Amino acid sequence: MALVRIEGGTLVVVIEGLDKLWAFKGGLTIPLANVRGATVDPGITTEPKGVRAPGSHVPGVIVAGTFHQDGEKVFWDVKDRSKAVVIELADEQYARLVLQVDDPRATVALIEGTLAGRR
Repeated sequence: MALVRIEGGTLVVVIEGLDKLWAFKGGLTIPLANVRGATVDPGITTEPKGVRAPGSHVPGVIVAGTFHQDGEKVFWDVKDRSKAVVIELADEQYARLVLQVDDPRATVALIEGTLAGRR
């Protein structure tokens, strides 16, 4: 699971527990200027992921790490698809982040509310 917070002008994602091992990453920091939006999207977990490199994928159990598809890189950290959020990015290493969070609606509200205040 991931913890998502806003610190100043930065989106901070902290990967928790053994997910760090499966995802090959402990966290990400993204300038808010490069965050386009966020949505709750449990259905995304059923879509093709692309080529895993590096990362872990056990269908129905975990999707974690970097996946390459259609010329884009997507970072995943999801075990429970009902708690999946998608964060769209621009001008970043990843085109989007697909993360499992404790409260998807609250996470999206935090990001969207912060972005609305900056526009």
